[in-house]
Amino acid sequence: MNTLQINSIDDVIVQLDKIISTCEKNNNPLGYFAALYQKVTIKVKEGIDSKFFDDGPRMEKLDVIFAKRYIDAYYAWQKGEAVTKSWQKAFEISNNYWPIVLQHLLVGMNAHINLDLGIAAAEVSKNKNIDDLENDFNRINEILSSLVNDVQNNLAEIWPTLKKILQKTNKADDFLVDFSMKLARDGAWKFAKTLSVTPENQVDKLLEERDIKVAEKAVLITNPGFVPNLIFKIIRLGEKGTVDSKIKQLAKAGS
Repeated sequence: MNTLQINSIDDVIVQLDKIISTCEKNNNPLGYFAALYQKVTIKVKEGIDSKFFDDGPRMEKLDVIFAKRYIDAYYAWQKGEAVTKSWQKAFEISNNYWPIVLQHLLVGMNAHINLDLGIAAAEVSKNKNIDDLENDFNRINEILSSLVNDVQNNLAEIWPTLKKILQKTNKADDFLVDFSMKLARDGAWKFAKTLSVTPENQVDKLLEERDIKVAEKAVLITNPGFVPNLIFKIIRLGEKGTVDSKIKQLAKAGS
């Protein structure tokens, strides 16, 4: 596993920039999630600076713990090392032509929010009352919600096929809504609270069970059934430009 020294939110932003640049250079779809995540991180930094959160230093620590799980997983995958089943599902679709940009984003969010966010919240609250974190936890979700909606709207403008299909079919729209911010709400917080009170000798078992469940959710994103798959194939054929150009366009979404 990678052991990068990441001690501040600025370090996180620098590392994400490196991942984005590498993915642009290699036309690697993994850059889609990295571009979105960098925007989230910048918004969190702005929130800390503007005292949007109850406890800025705690939020920076949470952000570092949270981000490091993704960054370490990314570099481990590049080296052929083991990663969680949740991240494996997210990373392995980068070799597949058919997933649309939004599927890449959502499967990454599935791993990072449904598994990693709860772990980070429990860790930053260790030996403390985790309920004190709830308000700030919800504020992170507000940031994620606003950015995902901005990105979805932006991509719909960039690729007209997506916009037309979202207007004409509730199936695609409902799918995107269901797997966008519902991921970041009750389930992740409930998991964080459960993890915070789990005896040390049972933590590994709990994490393994959670990872399996989150990986199963990923399948619903990558292979949601015949009709959604058909819709997404049509959307995919309507996406224009190289992976590199899409990463750049995604980075501008909501700016």
